[in-house]
Amino acid sequence: MKKLLLALLLMALSLPPLMAQSSKTRSIKPTDFQQKVVTVINKKDRSYYQLDATRVSVVRVQGPGHLRVISRAIFAKSAGDKTSYSIQYQVDGGEKQTKKFSGVQHAANAIYKDASMGKPGVGKDFEIELGRGDHTIRFVNNTPAQPVAMRYIFVPGKAKKRDWISFTPLKPMEPVALISGESSVTYYRFSNDKPLQVEVIGPTELRVLSRIENHYNMRGRIDYRLQVSENGKTINTYLLSSTRSEVTTYQDNSKLIPGKGCEFVINVPDGKHTYNITLLDQSDQSVLGRLLLPKKDVGLEE
Repeated sequence: MKKLLLALLLMALSLPPLMAQSSKTRSIKPTDFQQKVVTVINKKDRSYYQLDATRVSVVRVQGPGHLRVISRAIFAKSAGDKTSYSIQYQVDGGEKQTKKFSGVQHAANAIYKDASMGKPGVGKDFEIELGRGDHTIRFVNNTPAQPVAMRYIFVPGKAKKRDWISFTPLKPMEPVALISGESSVTYYRFSNDKPLQVEVIGPTELRVLSRIENHYNMRGRIDYRLQVSENGKTINTYLLSSTRSEVTTYQDNSKLIPGKGCEFVINVPDGKHTYNITLLDQSDQSVLGRLLLPKKDVGLEE
């Protein structure tokens, strides 16, 4: 009985990070470009981050949930009483979206901790809905003449409860057995020149689990990009980040260490679709992939 409980615990720990995600609302610090702007609102310090026109601010979260984006124009001391600006963002390498704000005035209840910056504008916010899996949202200032500072707050949601079953890639791929606890799970190795190809009949959701392959001399966090395409057209590009797994091992290879699991979901529209999932930018690197479909939709594939 004790062995069974230990195995179940190890299996739970080996699941992708989003499965253990906190349910608490939290502020997110962007990566890449990050220039902190401390704003005092109703006598409370709040961390905002200046948005640049060329250097991208990147926010990474695990869904489902929604990302609340709060922006404030930065009024120089010599600036007028009103201004306009726009923000460009891109979710998972998809189409670029723009949010525009006009007639923005000074905030009556906010000041900068560094008074030499001038005055903050009234907060303008919008929300980005995100499904389950890992997400990367990229932000830039679309109006370089008007400085803008941003605050990012993620509010987790609940994933729909459903049963998933594994799904085999379309063309022969190299299977790789991983061990978590006392269970063996099959993944498929793919790379830049050998994409993972899958044929799916929609409407449905295709859940893609991936693990970067680590050699023993690799240390720290590894970023990698996976591109999803159909008929030569890019659907999405996912920027993923992983460290070495502490609980999952290879069944037949002691020279490699699998990364912790990352996940994204492809929303498959009606009809038959053939997707290629390719590792970008790393010709000497490989990834392990596992495909899952909702059990209720398996009949669509027969």
